[in-house]
Amino acid sequence: MADILYKIINGRVVTPSGIIKDGQVVIRNGRIAEVGRANVDIPQAQVVDAGGGYVAPGCIDLHVHGGGGHDFSEATPEAFRRIAQAHALCGVTALCPTVAAADGQVFRQAIRCCEHAMSHPAGQGAAILGLHLEGNYINPAMKGGLDGAFLHAPDPEEYEALLSDTTCIKRWSASPELPGACEFARYASARGVLVSLAHTTAGYAQLKEACRAGFSHVTHFYNAMTSVHKEREFKHEGTVEAVYLMRGLSVEVIADGIHVPPPILRLVYQIKGPEQTALVTDAIAAAACEGDYARVLGEGLVVEDGVCKLADRSALAGSIATGIRLIRVMAEQAEIPLADVMRMAAETPARLMGIAEKKGTLAAGKDADVILFTPRFEMQATFVEGRMCRKSLSPDVCGTGCDAETDELKQK
Repeated sequence: MADILYKIINGRVVTPSGIIKDGQVVIRNGRIAEVGRANVDIPQAQVVDAGGGYVAPGCIDLHVHGGGGHDFSEATPEAFRRIAQAHALCGVTALCPTVAAADGQVFRQAIRCCEHAMSHPAGQGAAILGLHLEGNYINPAMKGGLDGAFLHAPDPEEYEALLSDTTCIKRWSASPELPGACEFARYASARGVLVSLAHTTAGYAQLKEACRAGFSHVTHFYNAMTSVHKEREFKHEGTVEAVYLMRGLSVEVIADGIHVPPPILRLVYQIKGPEQTALVTDAIAAAACEGDYARVLGEGLVVEDGVCKLADRSALAGSIATGIRLIRVMAEQAEIPLADVMRMAAETPARLMGIAEKKGTLAAGKDADVILFTPRFEMQATFVEGRMCRKSLSPDVCGTGCDAETDELKQK
């Protein structure tokens, strides 16, 4: 492999311990060679001038259904490639393709596509970390936007067959109150799968049992789950309160500022902390998408106010968030320090997926997954394992008014 060198200069380099002003990041052959203050001359390097903007680790999105006009449930190599490319341009350098409740054949086709994507990197798109199944072991009473026709209790014959056939399933979301859910969690977690509780009515006692069985994470916290409520004259804790009481339980939040309001995002940060909180988009096909939303969504859905809604405006129907939008909402609206925002966007997801030795922070020896953005949170560039993404997007595609004009970076 040729000696490919980039030197990113004149940036505010975001690290877990703080921000290095007038910092420098050197990339060599797909890895970070140096992080620090700009004091080393590397004549052979291609210089990328950050223009006083931020240089940060790329977002790791553990829950994304689609983008760029495609959905992972299409279960085709082209859909996987196009979604990974679209989200990379908006700040995501690694992701878990998420397939919602569907026919078992769709799961099997998605598994084959995911295996291929993991062994054949797309080159210009976010790295594929492994598949996330959001179904079919979901409580119908809390199904949200999932197709109820496919929901049922965990089936040992089914999940044992799937998990014995592939190692690409890295996440699986389920409702812990269903019959057989704890047995499912024991089996899946023993095989290295991150088992997440989701779409659930589970209270404190059920959640304690679920955590003992292998549930260790919470899918889109606050969404499709109960909070404190009354049953006749008595108050009862909901799933939300139970999650807060479980100290070892990590959570993910759809940080678009709509699915979870900014004050609650700040509450999650204050209680769970950046070490146990991951930011996710839960994005659908309309995210990071140029062109006609109606063509992507079909009838009955509209994109409005930065989110997808039912056409009658009776409910939200999906996120169109991107990585850079998550960062902007958490920093500007939830008023969280940017260093901690990036921990939740990159470092914590990397640790949850067991890849923190390679990804999640800007440090020498790690994969060169780097994003550049302005103080106004407009994308400037994305590097995925040292490869620079170079397609321009029209304004607002990333959800923050960004242009992502990576071809027009100041280079020397």
